[in-house]
Amino acid sequence: MNLYKKIYRSRAAVFILLASVSFVIFADDAQYAVDRAAMVAEIEEYARLNGDQAFAKRVMQSMASVQRHEFVPDAQKRFAYANRPLPIGFGQTISQPYIVALMTDLIEPDSDDVVLEIGTGSGYQAAILSGLVKSVYSIEIIKPLATQAAARLQLLGFDNVTTRLSDGYYGWAEHGPFDAIVVTAAASHVPPYLVRQLRRGGRMVIPVGGRFLTQQLLLIEKTETGEVKTRQVIPVIFVPLTGEH
Repeated sequence: MNLYKKIYRSRAAVFILLASVSFVIFADDAQYAVDRAAMVAEIEEYARLNGDQAFAKRVMQSMASVQRHEFVPDAQKRFAYANRPLPIGFGQTISQPYIVALMTDLIEPDSDDVVLEIGTGSGYQAAILSGLVKSVYSIEIIKPLATQAAARLQLLGFDNVTTRLSDGYYGWAEHGPFDAIVVTAAASHVPPYLVRQLRRGGRMVIPVGGRFLTQQLLLIEKTETGEVKTRQVIPVIFVPLTGEH
């Protein structure tokens, strides 16, 4: 076989390989898009059955656009768009999509808002917030998760999310006060540091209760006069907020 035929066949083989890989990737992405659309429809139906008003259109658009499969371990990718929490390692979970949508909707995000998140986890909630607000500051206490989430968010282009390895109980005062605070782990009580870092007119959502006790998702609003109002939303199950406090 002459040299030109060898080169031609070699290039043809590479082209076929690349085409087959591209087809697999495209098919994979297409299936995830279908699964994501089904997840959004299920969230909307779940909200209706639970008596919620429809979530804000902007919130649901963010839920429809963020690729949840990028925020779960490889072994969990086939379940990425199921409406349930999934393990992400180190005893932590990525929250149920309906709960993510609910908590995001409750803070009524605005494009000019600066938001604090306690419990970065895999980075999914921060990614959902990213397209809805001006900037997100997210704190994670578990070092491997903090490192992974920071790299993942940067790689996926969520440039307005800043992460930090720290104890979220104490907040992030230098970037406060915050227009909204989202806490993704259950505290035994509402941390006073977070209340102080909430801007007047701001909103905080936080699950409160013990690991083996009934937890309640609370909506905390600070009025323009500084009064703090609290409302129970729904019973929930979250991993506990950890740290030395």
